[in-house]
Amino acid sequence: MIQTIDDLAQCATELPPEQRFTLARRILASVEPEGNAGIDSAWAVEIQERIRRYDSGETKGIPASEVLAEMDRRLTR
Repeated sequence: MIQTIDDLAQCATELPPEQRFTLARRILASVEPEGNAGIDSAWAVEIQERIRRYDSGETKGIPASEVLAEMDRRLTR
């Protein structure tokens, strides 16, 4: 039996990458709050609408470097 978190982490790092990913998802799922079906559904609709607007050219993307620079600017005021 695994005795410490360090032992567990060591064992986990010896797993193949896809199994480590599955393990990480399971651990995260065990501590995430219960989802709300209504909120999840509303976000799914919003995401699809944003994709549609982007694909149709109604909206344009902003490079991540610009977004991050703006966040830095706002946070360092």
